[in-house]
Amino acid sequence: QVQLVESGGGLVQAGGSLRLSCVASGRTFSVVTMGWFRQAPGKEREFVAAISWGGGSTNYADSVKGRFTISRDNAKNTVYLQMNSLKPEDTAVYYCARGSQYYTTNLASFGAWGQGTQVTVSS
Repeated sequence: QVQLVESGGGLVQAGGSLRLSCVASGRTFSVVTMGWFRQAPGKEREFVAAISWGGGSTNYADSVKGRFTISRDNAKNTVYLQMNSLKPEDTAVYYCARGSQYYTTNLASFGAWGQGTQVTVSS
């Protein structure tokens, strides 16, 4: 059973930075797409960023382009989300998700999810 454990969330002022980490169990981490999604109160879960198994392809939601960076370390079974220039509208629970060997940003293609980590950005 795949387990994903996120960490790194917290409270930060607008303009600040946070780095989220997600450690995955299982020996197939290095061959699957990984993604970050977020869900704000009263809103649907939305795509934030995705990275292909080898790290050669990445995609970002328009709202975070130029501010967030997704990366991965397959030797550590870990995916990261570096968040800079944070805005109050970035406040949400952030989820790490495991996709398949096919690169996609479609939420429905991610079958395993972490418990989420809260990010709160104050104005």
